[in-house]
Amino acid sequence: MARVLTGRDGQSFTFDPGAFCLELLLTGGPGVYAYWEILHTPDDLAGWLKESRLAAIAPLDDLRVRPAELSAVKAFRDTMLSVALALAHDQDLPADALETINDAAGPVPRPRIDPVTGRRAWAGPVTGTQILGAAAHEAIDLLTGPHRDRVRECAASNCLLLFVDTSRPGKRRWCSMERCGNRNKVNAYRTRQT
Repeated sequence: MARVLTGRDGQSFTFDPGAFCLELLLTGGPGVYAYWEILHTPDDLAGWLKESRLAAIAPLDDLRVRPAELSAVKAFRDTMLSVALALAHDQDLPADALETINDAAGPVPRPRIDPVTGRRAWAGPVTGTQILGAAAHEAIDLLTGPHRDRVRECAASNCLLLFVDTSRPGKRRWCSMERCGNRNKVNAYRTRQT
């Protein structure tokens, strides 16, 4: 599911990280990623989740996140960042990070059919622990599946976004063609003209 992001320059663009465990990286993180930190309270996480890939599957109407669960989700996110960066740069995965992911793979939100609408719903309440479990299960699928070698960092020198390249040829380089891809094309054109 694509999200509309706004860069430091104020330009909005559409970005699809390709996986919920990578979508969590859009909420901030350690070091240079702290600039984008948005998860300060459990309500921040709950609000962010209502626009996430999980909400695209079924609405997250009854969501309850405790402070300890928020801390656990942020710690998982920071671990996932180190793993995704290692994958993107073809480095060995940190063993302690893999253990953190394995340990987080607990309960997940339980789907159900809403008897009134007949549509898919989540059995409530959905907890922060279940959100963490969903992210960990997806991370395990990503790290052991066919897209493991397709985790990429945007090729732009000033972009830190990570994504799963799900394109057929597996040659995606940019977080978004409307942002970094277009900037690269414009710069290449200007270089050719001079």
